[in-house]
Amino acid sequence: MLSFFRFLARHTAYLFLLLYCSISVLLMQLQRKETLEAIRSRGLSVNASVAEQMSAVSDLFSLKQYNEHLLLQNARLFSTVVHQGQAIRDSRNLNAMVAKDSAHAYNRFIVARVVDRRFSHTDNTIIINAGWRRGVEKDMAVLTPDGLVGRVTKVTENYAKVMPVINKSFKVSVVSDSSSTYGVLSWNGGNETLAHMENVPASSRLKAGEHLATSDHSTFAVRGIPVGKIVRVSGNKLFSDIDVRLYIDYSSLTYVLVSPEKASPEKLEIMYNEEVKPKIPQKPFGR
Repeated sequence: MLSFFRFLARHTAYLFLLLYCSISVLLMQLQRKETLEAIRSRGLSVNASVAEQMSAVSDLFSLKQYNEHLLLQNARLFSTVVHQGQAIRDSRNLNAMVAKDSAHAYNRFIVARVVDRRFSHTDNTIIINAGWRRGVEKDMAVLTPDGLVGRVTKVTENYAKVMPVINKSFKVSVVSDSSSTYGVLSWNGGNETLAHMENVPASSRLKAGEHLATSDHSTFAVRGIPVGKIVRVSGNKLFSDIDVRLYIDYSSLTYVLVSPEKASPEKLEIMYNEEVKPKIPQKPFGR
């Protein structure tokens, strides 16, 4: 044992050199983009997996509230059917075709559960338990039957990160139902139930009480997804100051739908490229 300590005392400098070299190599490896991405992806998966297990326990206590929410939605749908019964009977064939197409479209939605959420005054994020293995891709729209939740920003094998509407970096093109006024919906922080509609001229006919939905101008969401209701409109010299009450209650958000339908790549190309040259098919040689 004494000889071992003497050996350490004689070669202390070399041992420290070896230690420092090892640390340097490790730091160099951590600076590589591939290594950082691998660590971040693994960290996201581990964090989401742990959060999923923890949320599973809390979900047991929220099943009653969620069932009541489903019952309320079913009641609203039933009320709509009753009040529109005569119109449905008069256009039975047309409505049957629409119902078939609608059922086919909703079958394509990917159902996911919220397993983690990070809420602050500015940077809010949501983690769902559906990744690329189930068909989720970046820039897909996330919604519920009540309205738009957000947009997918990062995807791993079994999980995805969602940027909700209540994030300062989130923007989406919307249109009102009555006056057909277009604008951009954004969130400035603070109250998570209120957002703002921008780029609306003060001369527009937009009024409080109108409902907003996503428009054809959106770069990630298909048109027609409900977003919110206008609660205040005040004008100035150029643009209106508009407050929008969001339809989604993020404090009780449990299950979401991921829409596989995105904006057409051809549409995005012509929006962001100055010139798009048409592809002319080549004629075969010979005959």
